[in-house]
Amino acid sequence: MPSELMQALSREKIVAIIRGISAESGDATAKALADGGIVFLEVTLNTDGALDMISRFRKDYEGRLRIGAGTVLDLGQAKEAIAAGAEYLISPNLDEEVVYYGVEQGVEVWPGTMTPTEIVRAYKAGASAVKVFPMGSLGINYLKEIRAPLNHIPMVATGGVNLQNINAVLDAGAIAVGLGGNLVDKQLVKDGKFEELRQLARSFVNEVQGAKTV
Repeated sequence: MPSELMQALSREKIVAIIRGISAESGDATAKALADGGIVFLEVTLNTDGALDMISRFRKDYEGRLRIGAGTVLDLGQAKEAIAAGAEYLISPNLDEEVVYYGVEQGVEVWPGTMTPTEIVRAYKAGASAVKVFPMGSLGINYLKEIRAPLNHIPMVATGGVNLQNINAVLDAGAIAVGLGGNLVDKQLVKDGKFEELRQLARSFVNEVQGAKTV
């Protein structure tokens, strides 16, 4: 039986990724995404003040946002992220130590994988899903092909996903997608255009939920 978090992920289908925005604009960004209907929000650890953001968002958006840490490269970072309150860990790479630690702490880990061997290794280590990355370079047909023999392993497709192809990626078998710059547009954040960011988030949410944009 999938965990409650995994059930929520397969329902929501989008993980919004905050990467490299200023600490000052973090709160307004999180609010715009939440108001736009986003539920899963990943803060990458190579963002200034990432651990503070994770702690703050967990507190401020309890019951609304599911906050995770991204770009978790090793055990040390995994420990810091979980201590800060991350509900799940996402990596661009597979480090089994990170997976084991997450499992031990009761925190979901979705490591970055590309090859069938890595995908199976991650799942065997205890990952409840894998991040297939870089999707933008691999392409949707790659996802379709690896889903055929490995359809028991939940996959989060990350990289190159946009409004035009998001449903094609989901149709190819991804449980969810990771959305960085195509959703959390750094220019909008920098210019303080948070209403536009909210509308963009809503467009993505409507697209995957099959809602008509009003």
